[in-house]
Amino acid sequence: MKEALKQAKEAYKKLEVPVGCVIVKDGKIIARAHNQKETKTDTTKHAEILAIQKASKKLQSWRLLDCEMYVTLEPCAMCAGAIIQARIKKLYIGTMDEKTGACGSVLNLLQDYPFNHVVEVETGIEKDSCETILKDFFKDLRKLKAKN
Repeated sequence: MKEALKQAKEAYKKLEVPVGCVIVKDGKIIARAHNQKETKTDTTKHAEILAIQKASKKLQSWRLLDCEMYVTLEPCAMCAGAIIQARIKKLYIGTMDEKTGACGSVLNLLQDYPFNHVVEVETGIEKDSCETILKDFFKDLRKLKAKN
């Protein structure tokens, strides 16, 4: 999760919502990404989607079997769907998203529905650090908007 937090910090520097993600296979990081919605002006440029794309390219397969994902913020419905489709084995979540989370907060697409793939989920990994970076970001963003 510390590597995912480094990615979140990269997003923060770019005024992106600071979400970071890494995908691991056989104990090695095979993909890293952070949110790029603002930079790329594209709704789909979430950290999880970008990491899945990179991992798929590295493994030359859309099936990310035996891969684990670490993400600083609970994935939304779009990303949860991509995680299921990619066949991610296990998801580690830093902090939950009570507004748009789809892996246990608002919905639990990964475990509550009879899809063809079930993802194991563990939450609260580096929770305080993951919450703090988000709170600081939105506090700083409000200050920036107040100045303008």
